[in-house]
Amino acid sequence: MSDSGSGRGRRDRTYAPDFLTELFRNPLDPGYEDAARSRVAGAPVWPARSVSAVVLVVVGFLLAVAYRQTVAEEPGRAQARAGLVQQIREREEESDRLSERADALRDEVGRLRVQALGGSEAARLRELEAGTGVGRVRGDGVVVRLADARDDQDAVTGAADGGAGPDRVIYSDLQRVANALWGAGAEAVSINGQRLTATSTIRSAGDAILVDFRPVTGPYEVSAIGPGEMRQRFEGSAASALMRQVASKTGLSFGVRVAKDLTLPAAAEPRLRWAGPPVDPSPSGSSESSGSRTSPSPSGGGR
Repeated sequence: MSDSGSGRGRRDRTYAPDFLTELFRNPLDPGYEDAARSRVAGAPVWPARSVSAVVLVVVGFLLAVAYRQTVAEEPGRAQARAGLVQQIREREEESDRLSERADALRDEVGRLRVQALGGSEAARLRELEAGTGVGRVRGDGVVVRLADARDDQDAVTGAADGGAGPDRVIYSDLQRVANALWGAGAEAVSINGQRLTATSTIRSAGDAILVDFRPVTGPYEVSAIGPGEMRQRFEGSAASALMRQVASKTGLSFGVRVAKDLTLPAAAEPRLRWAGPPVDPSPSGSSESSGSRTSPSPSGGGR
């Protein structure tokens, strides 16, 4: 077959019964021959170098525009970052002032309470406060220190890797140590100055460890006040053996020492909750007889 629109001088491909033989004999497609003939006739063809130059110019223009926008927005970002840093510092200073004020008020309330109660009752109250954790205590005890093995660095960026790994202290390690100290006879326990009570929690939030919803950072010191044999009991516990095994395998730091004259701060005042009768304890029948039906409020039982 022949195509009259492609020119008389073009050699058309003929399909013989032996297709493979004809394919090897005439491998060039007619469309390529037309393109070659058009190029020879002077048809405009974009050279590869010209296309590359145009692409480079366009990419360079886009990079220049992006750079100018980045430079123009940098002062605004720096100013916003500086403002946030300043706000954080102000909040931290305010939090420190409020904490000092709360401690001073707590001490004042304690003095007034002792004056109002008298000798025996005041001593009994101090004993209860020490046992529940809402009072500051002082005495001899044990300090267990845990620290991360090292700061892992990213192989590409060189930045410190903050993710939890086998060579980093995790919240369950602190839980295990604190419970073992309680089991060894500790009368008061704190983690990095955060006093533990019967309702305390040790949790993780991302890479941070929270003790009663307050973040603590390494190295971690679990301080405990108790009898003289507390260290020996703790050293013989399963928790101590496990932590030493973990330390030997991962490089995590774990040590126990006797401390004299420890002072553990008081914990925050607990938020007491209690139950009570509903606001309207009368039966529903009496309220129906008055022409209106009332039901106790869901929050009427107290907290």
